[in-house]
Amino acid sequence: MGSFNISFGRASVCALTVTAGVLALAQGVQAQQVLTKDNGAPVGDNQNSQTAGPNGPTLLQDVHLVQKLQRFDRERIPERVVHATGTGAHGSFTTTDDLSDLTKAKLFVKGTVTPVFVRFSTVIPSRSGAETTRDPRGFATKFYTQEGNWDLVGNNLPIFFIRDAIKFPDMIHALKPDPVTNVQEPERVFDFFSHIPESTQMLTRVYSNYGTPASYREMNGSSVHALKLVNAKGEYVYAKFAWKSQQGERNLRPMEVAAVQAKSTSHATTDLYESITKGAYPKWDLVVQILRPKEMNKFDFDPLDATKVWPGVPERKIGTMVLNKVPDNFFEATEQVAMAPGNLVPGIEASEDRMLQGRLFSYIDTQHHRLGANFQSLPINRPLVPVNNNHQDGAANISGRKGHVNYQPSRLEGALVEDPNARSSQLPLTGTTQQQRIAKTLNFKQAGDFYRSLSSQDRDDLIVNLSGDLKRVKNQDTLFTMLSYFWKADADYGKRLAQAVGVSGDKIAPLAAALKE
Repeated sequence: MGSFNISFGRASVCALTVTAGVLALAQGVQAQQVLTKDNGAPVGDNQNSQTAGPNGPTLLQDVHLVQKLQRFDRERIPERVVHATGTGAHGSFTTTDDLSDLTKAKLFVKGTVTPVFVRFSTVIPSRSGAETTRDPRGFATKFYTQEGNWDLVGNNLPIFFIRDAIKFPDMIHALKPDPVTNVQEPERVFDFFSHIPESTQMLTRVYSNYGTPASYREMNGSSVHALKLVNAKGEYVYAKFAWKSQQGERNLRPMEVAAVQAKSTSHATTDLYESITKGAYPKWDLVVQILRPKEMNKFDFDPLDATKVWPGVPERKIGTMVLNKVPDNFFEATEQVAMAPGNLVPGIEASEDRMLQGRLFSYIDTQHHRLGANFQSLPINRPLVPVNNNHQDGAANISGRKGHVNYQPSRLEGALVEDPNARSSQLPLTGTTQQQRIAKTLNFKQAGDFYRSLSSQDRDDLIVNLSGDLKRVKNQDTLFTMLSYFWKADADYGKRLAQAVGVSGDKIAPLAAALKE
């Protein structure tokens, strides 16, 4: 009888729910569900991570952020969720300019030669995706320094789509194939980005010919995020790194993409391997832009916003990298290499960039998921210096650790001690914990600057590339919103796109005028 009563109760609730739903639909009301965490608790803010004040780092106590990244990192096994298609090569980096005034990192002592491994990749396609895909290209470099491994993990483009890591899983879901059709759909892509106005510049760059590099050798790279350089006095500056190809930059025009892909889906890998094999070793110069803490507030945007470049800040060349050896085993090197922005050495630290703060957790967590707890013991990831810590056991452990003391501190033989030189710098903090967007957004100006910097031919190609996908967007609100973003960036840009997709400029101009930077 008791079970019958429970079942009856549930049926009654379901009936009431159905009745309410039918009534809502009949009244033209669209039912909305509250976004929750995995434990069912409602989410209060899904747009902004918790930070220590307006300019402070992201807080680990943001359970929603951590949960989103953890779940996102575990969506695929064993393939990378992003950057699955890639190739790599060994080489070396030679420092040509002493940076001891800015950083205590021994890597940047003039004349130092550091072994490197570089992995180039596309972001969205699954493994074995075509290297002609319109997509940012990963440009990740592992420096095997005398103080441990430093991973400079960036892209070929100097900025990113979003400024807060809490939106990264959403962004990738929108860019990945539809979960029903398994086809990438512009409708979904632009539906998402129509809510993310700061993506306007990155979309402009990706849909320009820079979104289809001709080869890995002929593209530049960028750290995207600012890092901190810390000197022996504990003083720090903010630094953005960039790779400048000595081969020059070359991109594929729209009609070239199909022709190249018809011959090979791995043209960039083939080009890199063939160049190295015949001794035409590709080279890149590493340059850095420097901002001192007192200079951070002089811009009309936040310099730690990953959707922005630093215009007018001079570049300083600090060294040159050459790639001169193809991996002996693709899987053991290129597939098992584990890059992570959290792999830092004394003198190089993370900034408060909200995207970078999320990546510090997400990348290491991804590698633990893909390769296991001992992934840094694999030959391609193993530092050239001894590893001494109390991490132990786990699958595929080959550390060979010995001794009775597997904790710290200790007075017993074999105990490990800290190195005061490796202590982190001190960041002054103000304000309270918060979940708010950054104060100075400047969502559109730099997109317009980039558009106007393009040649006439490159602008024409941009309109062709971007309008091709915008024409496939059926939702009028989404389409009009996206067109207003591009119009706000540059009126000529917006007018040409509107004309290309068959929308009257009279409908877009007022929307653009109402937007605020």
